[in-house]
Amino acid sequence: MKKQFNLKIVLLSLISMTALYSCSDLELEATDSVIQDVSFTGVADSQESLNGLYGETWGMLGDQANFFALNEVTTDEQVIPTRGSDWGDNGLWRSLHNHTWKVDHGFLLSTWNQLNSKVLKASQIIDPLSNSSQQQVAEAKFLRAFSMFFVLDMWGQNPFREATDDPVATPVVLSPSEAYAYILNDLNEAIGGLPNTGPSMETNGASKAAANFLKAKLILNSERYTGSAPNYQEVINAVNAVEASGFALQDGYFKLFEPTVNTETVLFGNIGIGNRIWNGMHYNMVTPNQGGGWNGFSTLAEFYDLFEGDANENYVGSGQEERRGWVPDASNANNTDNYGMGYGFLVGQQYSGTGQALTDRAGNPLVYSRDFSLTNSNETQAIRVIKYHPFNGTNEDSFRAHETIFRYADAHLMRAEAMLRAGNAGEALAEVNELRVLRDATPLGSLSLDDMIDERGRELYVEFFRRNDLIRFGQFTKDWEFKDPAAVGDANKNLFPIPLTALLSNPNLVQNPGY
Repeated sequence: MKKQFNLKIVLLSLISMTALYSCSDLELEATDSVIQDVSFTGVADSQESLNGLYGETWGMLGDQANFFALNEVTTDEQVIPTRGSDWGDNGLWRSLHNHTWKVDHGFLLSTWNQLNSKVLKASQIIDPLSNSSQQQVAEAKFLRAFSMFFVLDMWGQNPFREATDDPVATPVVLSPSEAYAYILNDLNEAIGGLPNTGPSMETNGASKAAANFLKAKLILNSERYTGSAPNYQEVINAVNAVEASGFALQDGYFKLFEPTVNTETVLFGNIGIGNRIWNGMHYNMVTPNQGGGWNGFSTLAEFYDLFEGDANENYVGSGQEERRGWVPDASNANNTDNYGMGYGFLVGQQYSGTGQALTDRAGNPLVYSRDFSLTNSNETQAIRVIKYHPFNGTNEDSFRAHETIFRYADAHLMRAEAMLRAGNAGEALAEVNELRVLRDATPLGSLSLDDMIDERGRELYVEFFRRNDLIRFGQFTKDWEFKDPAAVGDANKNLFPIPLTALLSNPNLVQNPGY
């Protein structure tokens, strides 16, 4: 049995004692507190460990900080203005949007630790010593690939240790191309052992479709990781495999985010969606079970302007496409099913469920405006976003544990993008227009890469892939409102800095350029 001394000071003391009393026959008994068995012998219960891994993954995705903030607040989709004393937090949120984050930003270390710890836990389930079933191994490989993908995408290097490695040994660090190959291999092996789950309430776990979706995402971004152009046909093949499992586009955009079966939800998590509902709503927007929002998360007017419709209002009949949503007006706000709240992008006067015009805390009309200050906004400024909705009849007080992670419309647009980049612009245009017609948007006459990234923004806003998309299209470093001028065009921002504690604990890691 392998033994490990884990208190160096005790060892030094023993060495000193041996030197002083060389005639002593000093032996350590197995009961001594400094001796621990550190050999890995397998997880005690594979299914319990797998359930815990799912739970930790869902918890990470449901948070409004850390993982979500790094992937959304760093983009043009989400911004949290400081409103008086609210949401200041020593610039924690502002620095993400304006790209002035530092190596000591708290969300970086938290997310790094969350992702890498799940990689190790997945490896423990996968290890033969755990005697996991074929499906349990496949599910763990999918979850490992999921976490490793985001470590690669956000930091460009992956620390890795096998379950049986000495826990005090320094983890190896996979290069981007090595990590890419490892993730792709995990997904290919997982697909064989995963269930072929189609649209149902059973899509809250790994499946062949979910693994093929992530495979398409990985390959489409592969040039960043390998330096070689993606195999676009493989992206198309992976999306075709998702479609073959029964998934397809579906109309009724905002119904896709209700806890019901639809043909688009490839993977959802048992995740409370309170953060997605309330983090941008005003304090006076209430439901019977929720005493108001948190008045933080907002969006830029320039992102809102990507959608069809009158730029100055978003009421019913403003000529808007379905995905932009709508705000009730005085004539139709009396809708207790929806508590008077609109869908999508909220701008202008807001109403209660009984049709009364709402006010802010000072008694002024609650009118969300397009313009705001990043550092000194009042409580009514900036357009808000609500994609999930506390509609009547749901278990709204517990925020419905059902958040979409992978959606078929994303896969559909990945296939269109692969077609476009491969030179098949006509097929790509047909794919995009199929989606646009379904969403009550005017079909496009032609399709460019700029059109494609805008279409992805319109369809997939606040679904935590905006950062990844902008980088792939070379637009993460573009200028947008409130971005620090020094950060515009700085390609170093495409990766986050390695947290300092990680660098100190693993000399195999190398700090990313620019930090």
